[in-house]
Amino acid sequence: MNEEEKFDLEVQSSIDKMSRDSALQEFSNKLMREIVRYKYSYFFRWLGRPIIQLPQDIIATQEIIWKVKPTLIIETGIAHGGGLIFYASILELIGGEGQVIGIDIDIRSHNRRAIEEHPLSKRITILEGSSTDPKVVQKVYETAQRKKPIMVILDSLHTHEHVLKELQYYSPLVTKGSYLIVLDTAIEDLPDDLWKDRPWSKGNNPKTAVLEFLRTNDRFVIDKEISNKLLITSAPDGYLKCIKD
Repeated sequence: MNEEEKFDLEVQSSIDKMSRDSALQEFSNKLMREIVRYKYSYFFRWLGRPIIQLPQDIIATQEIIWKVKPTLIIETGIAHGGGLIFYASILELIGGEGQVIGIDIDIRSHNRRAIEEHPLSKRITILEGSSTDPKVVQKVYETAQRKKPIMVILDSLHTHEHVLKELQYYSPLVTKGSYLIVLDTAIEDLPDDLWKDRPWSKGNNPKTAVLEFLRTNDRFVIDKEISNKLLITSAPDGYLKCIKD
């Protein structure tokens, strides 16, 4: 066993122990409840654009992109565009022709302008429309032809019905060994009073959609190791690894 293998083994052992530390897990859950009240995920930018993700999830996604080296990343839900810039920046470091498709039902003009004027815009295509509109889905499939590996990240409307439709539409594009990441599954585990005036809640959110999807789809499994090591994540049970063609 070489030094790097020893290091990895030690790290994995620590992650396993941490995942079984009930006091630490409860502290993590409490911390999540409190930071969401302050919109903590809104505090960060990637290369100038608000990314609206937890730093732990940003790092986890970077690790996945570097490992998978996708030629296409599809993201539903653009917001300010930080996610698109983030994915494009990792693809730029990897090299090659990797591209990002971003889909949003409402792309505000100042956000579109900032994305299109960004130095990494050459790797980004923006589609305005619902991610579950068959016409939008068809455009994505046309772009995805002959591209492998493909990775998908779902972060748009967080209702059960919408996320389940996204999973059904976009999961066939994900290639074996790659990932389908469903963000904001943490809604199921947090108090309902955090989501006032929102159409999602406990029992109606991305995690419930993931669990229903997995009951009838054997191409994906939840990568528990990712959530275990992050400790704080917006996507518990949301990192889905594709294990079949």
